[in-house]
Amino acid sequence: MKILIYSINYSPELTGIGKYNGELAPFIAEKGLEVHVLTAPPYYPEWKRHQGYKNKYSTNIVNDSFRLYRCPVYVPKKVTTIARLLHLCSFAFSSALRLITLFKLKPDVVFLVQPTLFCAPAALLYCKLTGAKAVMHIQDFEVDAMLGLGLGKGSKLKRFAKRVEAWLMNKFDLVSSISYSMLDNAKAKGVEPSKLLYFPNWADTDFVTPDISGDDIREQWGYTSANKIVLYSGNIGQKQGLEILLDAALELITHSEVKFLVIGSGAYSATLQKMAHERELTNIRFLPLQAWELVPQILAMADVHLVIQKRGAADAVLPSKLTNVLSAGGHALITTDPETELGRIAVKYPGIYHCVEPENSTAFIAKLVKCLELNTREINGVARVYALENLNKDKVINRFIENLQQTIKS
Repeated sequence: MKILIYSINYSPELTGIGKYNGELAPFIAEKGLEVHVLTAPPYYPEWKRHQGYKNKYSTNIVNDSFRLYRCPVYVPKKVTTIARLLHLCSFAFSSALRLITLFKLKPDVVFLVQPTLFCAPAALLYCKLTGAKAVMHIQDFEVDAMLGLGLGKGSKLKRFAKRVEAWLMNKFDLVSSISYSMLDNAKAKGVEPSKLLYFPNWADTDFVTPDISGDDIREQWGYTSANKIVLYSGNIGQKQGLEILLDAALELITHSEVKFLVIGSGAYSATLQKMAHERELTNIRFLPLQAWELVPQILAMADVHLVIQKRGAADAVLPSKLTNVLSAGGHALITTDPETELGRIAVKYPGIYHCVEPENSTAFIAKLVKCLELNTREINGVARVYALENLNKDKVINRFIENLQQTIKS
């Protein structure tokens, strides 16, 4: 099987879609399959092109295993609605031109990752001309996310965007996504159930384990064993609604043992840090993204992990950061509504994590205080077992490869 992974994000991006694509391609290549990757220069979550990468077309062979084609992309200095749309359109245009040069490649499968949906027309035309099977993998419903955050408020615009989205999705041979609720959403948009496939984000359960100690890095970063560390790690974007974290830090500022730690970067990072400074929050610390090798220790040192999103975004997106928290047997507090994927999992697996409604500072702080009163140094066995059974990297990807092979034969 010859597969072309088509996505705006790829390694060495450390979080989100780029991280998963960066693990997927070499894994498939190690299985003896021919892999090609069409992507942009790395820029996420900092929204700044990584040092050492030029904004131009390039081709590289990665570890003698697969070819990586990078296409130029517009990366805005300030991420506004219009700027983000231009960003997505720029990659759709530059990658479409690159596809023309890859006509002779004739892959068996084109694996397009949403976002961005703007690449769908070029991907579908390429598949039509080359005879490849078209697979759309939904990491994020772009249209739902934009509308959920209040973008595109005009009813005519909303209807038009949803109609185009549904028409494009239905043209693909297979539509996969990272959660069952997102598959339900795709079905509600008119995608045939026979085309839907569950392909969750995974965790390296052999690398991120509860057996790792976080004592060394806790001491290295100036925390004591008496401190209760509340950790948010990952992308810092406006859709997360991280202002609620600052509300909690202000409320608990007199509790000297409680320390808030934010690790990550993103378009909203500077704004959030400025807000923390203006509130004179001495109990919160900001650090950039850390090396992957340190992740198990960082997860182990935290007492409570935060997964925070606004209500509209939480309905459409399953946070990828949660997979490693579960694998580590961590204790997480998540802002989500009962009808979302995260809410359903919490009901099905009692004790896996704690839930509180989004955008409610009072409820969030009260639940966080209760979480801090628990013995968070004990391993969350429910979370760890769930990760082993449902998120193991080898199981998830191998099952997906089998599904792709069946799709080719059909």
